[in-house]
Amino acid sequence: MTEPQRIIVTGAAGLVGQNLITRLKNRPGIEIVAIDKSGPNIAILRRLNPEIEVVQADLARSGGWEHAFDKGGVLVLNHAQIGALTEQPFIDNNVTATKNVLAEARRVGLPYIVHISSSVVNSLARDFYTESKKAQEQLVLESGIPACVLRPTLMFGWFDRKHLGWLARFMQRTPVFPIPGNGRYIRQPLYVGDFCNVIMSAIDRPRPNETHDISGREKVFYVDLIRAVKNAVRSRTKILSIPYKAFAGLLSLYALVDRNPPFTTKQLEALVTPDEFVITDWPGVFGVTATPLSAALEETFRDPVYSNVVLEF
Repeated sequence: MTEPQRIIVTGAAGLVGQNLITRLKNRPGIEIVAIDKSGPNIAILRRLNPEIEVVQADLARSGGWEHAFDKGGVLVLNHAQIGALTEQPFIDNNVTATKNVLAEARRVGLPYIVHISSSVVNSLARDFYTESKKAQEQLVLESGIPACVLRPTLMFGWFDRKHLGWLARFMQRTPVFPIPGNGRYIRQPLYVGDFCNVIMSAIDRPRPNETHDISGREKVFYVDLIRAVKNAVRSRTKILSIPYKAFAGLLSLYALVDRNPPFTTKQLEALVTPDEFVITDWPGVFGVTATPLSAALEETFRDPVYSNVVLEF
């Protein structure tokens, strides 16, 4: 009897992890071990996927999770701190936790890693997230373990709690939706469903010592992206442009009452940074189909099951 393929997913209860597990679990001969530290989001993961092994643990701390590596497998190194007001959470979750995970991977002799890096390693932006993701990727590359590094751009899809998902829920609750400046800065959002197909392809056909930029294949102005989201969620909100400095001021005020705001001034700076990413032929390389932006937004916000699942920050 063939042993099931064992896949360890860190950061399993976030956007990519939840989407990946939703798709992976339906494949025959797969054993999934999911690791994450968020209690509320782990609860959602367990409710939606009762058949998989779930470990709740903070990877930046020793104890309570190392046993998950004992039986080996392929590691999807996916944990990351996306947003915070101070630097320490980025160091803890993107650097320290990665050092700990790689140490365990070396201890048991894991043969292969699929690392979820980020397009920000090539970005002009300079912030806590960008610098810590650069450090995380370097740790993986220097680990001595064969790895395929994937660098996605801004993603959206089911379980999106930080980006387009939060904006979509906000525009359904407010009569006026503000955007900074004229909104004419290019975005290349990547549908997480497509990205999960890329990850699964990289698991099925290992690509050690390869690095791939996985960008959204449609370049769109931010204001037009917001209009597309508005159409997908059937919102009647009015889109209103406000000066950049006023927008930043509102975010600063909001941060005084919410210690973990969904959108920060640092993320605003990154939003308006003039980054355009090379469109590579990742559909051809990985043998997957890219979903058109309009269809991906419909799938994201109109699915009868997953569109209504909201993760915590």
